[in-house]
Amino acid sequence: MKKKSFFILFTVIILIGISIFFIFFYNKTAKTSKIGNNSTSQEIVDYILNISSYEAKVEIQIESNKNKNRYVLKQQYNPQNEIMQEVLEPSNIAGTKIIKNGNQLKLENSNLSLSSIYENYQYVSDNNLDLSCFIENYKQDSKANWKEENEKIIMKTKKEQEEKTLSVDRKTGKPIKLEIKCANKNTGIYILYNEVNINCL
Repeated sequence: MKKKSFFILFTVIILIGISIFFIFFYNKTAKTSKIGNNSTSQEIVDYILNISSYEAKVEIQIESNKNKNRYVLKQQYNPQNEIMQEVLEPSNIAGTKIIKNGNQLKLENSNLSLSSIYENYQYVSDNNLDLSCFIENYKQDSKANWKEENEKIIMKTKKEQEEKTLSVDRKTGKPIKLEIKCANKNTGIYILYNEVNINCL
């Protein structure tokens, strides 16, 4: 009799444990796969605006009346509001890290001085190239808007003489391209997100 009641109790405990495991696993999966084919456009916009961290490899093209420059950067944004950009290309400044934490700007792994970076690679040292900056501008702009176009969600915001347009993949909810147009400087900045991991840090 004792063996039988022990066996029943043991079976009940195992079933409860398995149930808890499946509930936990299901909830975790549901949270991580929130954005997908069945997500509405508004859900994807909200998802982008609530990014808490990300890591990306981006290709940046800066075009002005005078010239055209191309850079490849690794960008990182974490929940402590620290923004890190590491230059991968061109080779003469590869390895340079620009870290912004609040109002502090730090330069690492570079033979170049901070003033040289500002003077010769002005846009690389600017956190304007960062997705978190776009999100902040979008949230503060009462006229910011979005629309659907060719399997993409196009989010637009404008601040003074600067207009930013973010294209987001409708299926994955991941950024594809960020365009920044500076009317007063006649400059266009085009950022392609080759690899991006959201809320991963």
